[in-house]
Amino acid sequence: MRIVLGVGGGIAAFKAVSLLRLLTESGHDVTVVPTESATRFVGTATWEALSGKAVTNNVFDGVPQVNHVRLGQEADLVVVAPATADLLAKAAGGFAGDLLTTTLLMAGPKAFFVPAMHTEMWQHPATARNVEILRERGNTVLEPDSGRLTGPDSGPGRLPEPSAIFEALASFLDGTSGHGQLAGKRVVVTAGGTREPLDPVRFLGNRSSGRQGMAVARAAIEAGASVHVIAANIDVPIADGATALRVETAEQMQRAVMEQLPTADVVVMAAAVADFRPAEVSDSKIKKREGQTDPVIELVRTPDILRGLVEERDSAGLDVLIAGFAAETGDAGGDPLSYAREKLARKGCDILVLNDVGGGSVFGEDSNAVTILSAGVSETSSARGTKDEVGRAVMTRIAALMA
Repeated sequence: MRIVLGVGGGIAAFKAVSLLRLLTESGHDVTVVPTESATRFVGTATWEALSGKAVTNNVFDGVPQVNHVRLGQEADLVVVAPATADLLAKAAGGFAGDLLTTTLLMAGPKAFFVPAMHTEMWQHPATARNVEILRERGNTVLEPDSGRLTGPDSGPGRLPEPSAIFEALASFLDGTSGHGQLAGKRVVVTAGGTREPLDPVRFLGNRSSGRQGMAVARAAIEAGASVHVIAANIDVPIADGATALRVETAEQMQRAVMEQLPTADVVVMAAAVADFRPAEVSDSKIKKREGQTDPVIELVRTPDILRGLVEERDSAGLDVLIAGFAAETGDAGGDPLSYAREKLARKGCDILVLNDVGGGSVFGEDSNAVTILSAGVSETSSARGTKDEVGRAVMTRIAALMA
């Protein structure tokens, strides 16, 4: 595959050297186009030595070949890593002042951006709008990692590790979303929201639609896995190619997942499982009558399915990767990320995907933004976009851990 590797002028440019090696060693034809400021961090000699090609950022070099047009036209993919705030702004605005920006203008939706900058720059409304514009045009813009930045600063804005970028590029490099990373594996995915009956017509439920869980199932199928979906209440069809079992309550879901655990390679608990259920279920509809006192409904805890899965896996010595989802909101006691870290440690799973659902956002929507935490690793990664894109990002992380 013909790839243009654009390198922005940030300190993270040194990581792009390793990304270039990963791309060339995988057999791809890579042309490096650094910005002028990028060459102040990594010189052209390094790029030329590793790519085996002459490197320039000047539109007046290679004039007979019309490089400022040809590179973007002929490339199968243009990867920009690091994509600085300045580069994102120029790409969103359609600027064409050097070889990289003209290449991006010609490449259109074939451009893949990997941002890296200080947290304040990443979170600035102008940068957020530029990212939104690029995604609306069909470009992929990865979320930066969170961690140590230049100097003493720490927060979102760190360039992901080259291996993680390479994994994220897998769908583009192979022409398929999953790169066959999970071929021969059996993946169990739970989706939707459980319902806990109160009487024959009422229940306690939640707002989950099952969209994200089903997107995870599709991503696993694309990655070559055999997928079994355990679906509670969902508003979307079962993913094509998956087998499925319908359940309603948390206890039913627990039994179904435990039955599947011994033959699974991966279990992804994407369902929104009720934490509580009514202590008693009325055999008849609870009536509202004049003069009658209002009923008091006592709640009891439902089983902790995720923790139970981990305990069963460990006690049985099973080789199963377990991923959980956490729908969290902040409160006076902490923010969603701190609650997710606590839950990851408490549950003992391998991966926890954090959904910030403050204000009821995410439920029923076609897009999502998540933070992915891994056991034993302090740094996080993020994914934002359609729920299918988020599902692929989750499965890419799972495949990387399994590898």
